[in-house]
Amino acid sequence: MSFKRKVTSKTAVLPGTRPSPGSIATTITSTGIPSLDDILGGGLPLSCSLVVAAPDPHSSYGELVQKTFVSQGLACKQDVLVVGGYQNALDWVKGCMWFHSSASQAEETGEDEKPADEDQKIKIAWRYEQMKQFQTTVGSTSVSEDFCRIFDLTTRIPAHTVEKALQSGQLIPCDVLDAESRSESVTQRVLDCFEEVLSQRSSKATTTPLRICIPGFGSSAWGDLRSQDILRFLHRLRSILQRNPSVCASISLEPHISTDAWGGQGWIQKLGWMCDGLITLDAFTINPSLSTLFPSHHGMVHIHTLPSPHTLLSPSDRFSTLRGLAASATEGGSSSGENNLAFKCTRKRLIFETMHLDVEGGVGERRTTPAANTGVLDSEHMHTNLQSQSSNTNAPVSKAALASVEVKVEVEVEPLPLRQSHVTTSPTAPAAKVPSYDDARASAVQEDSQAPKVRPKKPKKTVAFRSDRPDLYDF
Repeated sequence: MSFKRKVTSKTAVLPGTRPSPGSIATTITSTGIPSLDDILGGGLPLSCSLVVAAPDPHSSYGELVQKTFVSQGLACKQDVLVVGGYQNALDWVKGCMWFHSSASQAEETGEDEKPADEDQKIKIAWRYEQMKQFQTTVGSTSVSEDFCRIFDLTTRIPAHTVEKALQSGQLIPCDVLDAESRSESVTQRVLDCFEEVLSQRSSKATTTPLRICIPGFGSSAWGDLRSQDILRFLHRLRSILQRNPSVCASISLEPHISTDAWGGQGWIQKLGWMCDGLITLDAFTINPSLSTLFPSHHGMVHIHTLPSPHTLLSPSDRFSTLRGLAASATEGGSSSGENNLAFKCTRKRLIFETMHLDVEGGVGERRTTPAANTGVLDSEHMHTNLQSQSSNTNAPVSKAALASVEVKVEVEVEPLPLRQSHVTTSPTAPAAKVPSYDDARASAVQEDSQAPKVRPKKPKKTVAFRSDRPDLYDF
């Protein structure tokens, strides 16, 4: 009797994908941004959708995420479907970024090569040699080029690459926005286009992953959309993705529909229910005071919903380094919880990282010279300042609101002595007038005016240290 060893069947790996660390049944693909992949738990799962809201009308960070999403799909030989007019979609794709050679990628990551001679290293204390350097984001060296490319914002995708992808069917423009049909809405025509493309792929038995990109959802090209139209569209798109396990979608919302002011109270929460993942890129250009507090960041990242296919708990909670929830669970809940996340756009990359104070920021910084915003105020001016602030804000100002040192100057006034004149006891002399207290005070003042004047000492002033930058931040 012969025995045959059981060997696990090796399934074919789809291009640009890998198994999810949270579940083997889930396949993930990269968004083109390693730090965003970390926030999602390793990447965007297939059969899931990601919605990016960017409420700032003066920036285009949401569109930048979509362009990276398309560039990553073309670089890893996946099919890409872009919603928009035919010519507009082609022009939009031609404006996407591209990557360089491997040598320049290593330079792009900012990681210097280790010196060949160990003696050239800087000598530090032995107890600090094994400590890790302070990092605010995840590195891209651990990610293979087949899964995630490192794109350069200063480099555009070659024109021949776009033409080749268009001719081979790798790039599919969905030009239903150009059609003028009064019978059905724009959202219905877009959904019909998705169904048609997916039916053609199923007839050809294509296993290549398909990326659906919808930039500027809700713009003027979509017509006058209502809140229920957007929710219905996202709900139907989610249903289409769940029926096709090799398809994923990324959507960027227009700025005017990215806030609760447009859809009513709880609008962003409703959007999170209709999609698998929803994040908001809240740029600091809306609030200039935050730009001065965090000059090295361009905005904050708010996470509303994260994809969790085949699991009850999102893989991001366990495997995301930037969010820090895994470290909180390891420490037994003794840490501060989830990290505050921010993003910045450098000359060549869009980076998501943990929010932190700069080296030169904060009131706790040790200074050798007085700060520029430190002044000396007398007590009267200080109290007037506090009263004006409390009247403007209509809120009580506590004593701890202004760090001050109050010095009370006590001046003791001695009573003036009465000057008694000699009274004669001669019976023939007229009766002498006894000086009153007012006469004695007037004569004393006259004598003091003739005496040399002594310059009175000025009372000590109060030193108040004020700073416009608080040391702690609560988001």
